[in-house]
Amino acid sequence: MSNTINKRHTGVLCLSILIVALCGIAYELIIGAVSSYLLGNSVYQFSLTIGLFMFAMGVGSYLSRFINENLVRTFVVIEVIIALVGGVCSLVLFMVFANVPSLYHVAMYGMIIIIGTLVGIEIPILTRILAETKSFKDALSEVFSLDYLGALIGSLIFPLLLLPHLGLVRSSFAIGILNIVVALINIWVFREYWKKPMRMILLGVVITIGLITAICMGTYLTSFVEQKLYHDDIISRHQSAYQRVILTKNNLNGKHRLYIDGHIQFAEQDEHRYHEALVHPVMSQNSSVERVLILGGGDGMAAREVFKWNGVKHVDLVDIDPEITRICAEVDAIAKINENALKDPRLVLHHTDAFNFVRELKEPYDRVIIDLPDPHNEVLNKLYSREFYHLVKRATKPGGAIVSQCSSPFATRKVYWCIAKSMEAAGLKVKSFHTATPSFGVWGFHLAFPNEIDLTQPYPDKLRYLTKEVLAASFVFGNDINKVEVPINTMLEPKLFHIYNQEVHR
Repeated sequence: MSNTINKRHTGVLCLSILIVALCGIAYELIIGAVSSYLLGNSVYQFSLTIGLFMFAMGVGSYLSRFINENLVRTFVVIEVIIALVGGVCSLVLFMVFANVPSLYHVAMYGMIIIIGTLVGIEIPILTRILAETKSFKDALSEVFSLDYLGALIGSLIFPLLLLPHLGLVRSSFAIGILNIVVALINIWVFREYWKKPMRMILLGVVITIGLITAICMGTYLTSFVEQKLYHDDIISRHQSAYQRVILTKNNLNGKHRLYIDGHIQFAEQDEHRYHEALVHPVMSQNSSVERVLILGGGDGMAAREVFKWNGVKHVDLVDIDPEITRICAEVDAIAKINENALKDPRLVLHHTDAFNFVRELKEPYDRVIIDLPDPHNEVLNKLYSREFYHLVKRATKPGGAIVSQCSSPFATRKVYWCIAKSMEAAGLKVKSFHTATPSFGVWGFHLAFPNEIDLTQPYPDKLRYLTKEVLAASFVFGNDINKVEVPINTMLEPKLFHIYNQEVHR
């Protein structure tokens, strides 16, 4: 290096190390979250992203040994490249998936390797620059301390601040701005290392203006990209701390669909088939029904069906995401479909984890209705485990009954029967049935009850789909969807999660 690093520069270098680590972990989380949203299987996506990113950092660290001159300038140039690549990473991934899905993994791996390699080059370079003002031992200790601190900060601000308030696309722009600001600060502080520093400053300013403009246009860009992922027009979009919620409307028939993280939750034209099959068989058992527990069902459709029974006095609905219940209570299109069930005075909302809710229960229920999403990630897996069904059984009064939605016995046959076996392992008597819902295909449920099932009880008037004859036929399974040998799903051995991903991939 042509100049000597002054001790007064070390503060800028230390800040740079902190920001570099923060941005690096944030890009990992953004790419992992985008891939989980688009492809599912969050454990696999995050594991792959983090593993490949760490490997690329190792490659970058090795390559840094070949850089022996102009370390400050090299660091600044790398920051500029990372700002450009990282800043647009989520937008590029969405666009590739929407337009050329066969190339998605190529784009994903390319982004991870480029960003990871460049971050891997930066850390050794910064260590060598910092070592000019202190011993190499102290420099190394300081670099790693700041690197780990920056990673902690990045891992906290992504789920707590960036994702809920900016979403995935604008979050990557914001992190890109951090990178370019670090580059600009270093250009100015170390301007004596540049023959024409104003050129680099001008370039940095142009990139910063571009990224700021992209953030300001974030709503438009997100809308444009997201619309390509859905057949119908998007009329409402929300990002909660937990998930992305999309409401679409078909221009031809005016019907709505609700999606959570890309997974369809209901389609207006046929959701009544699903919810009538879910609710009325369990409600019609011959014991009285005053208290009902609904686990999931934040869209309010199951509650709508429950309130068709005159004896119901109290319903507890447990959904971890308050944004879901707020949207489904306040968005007119959804509130009209659920008949304002979420505003019924008999219903009490609980925004907490379903597992913890049933574990801490003191007073049992006449009916428990489990309307949770399919077990497409490790968090949901525990809500289909033997341990969970033990808790649900304890939460049900003697003579009461339980029902659970259980995915498709046709598309995910092993998943369906694994859930049945896990319920039986918890000491429940299980009766399985299925129905046809065009938006979902063949869909399955499991009834759990203490005594023999009674199919003779009358249903409320004016159901749109379910009859006693339809229900009686739904307990008959064809050879291609009948019971198969499957393991029991437990919290310690989450077999269901792996089976689900295998069957969906197939």
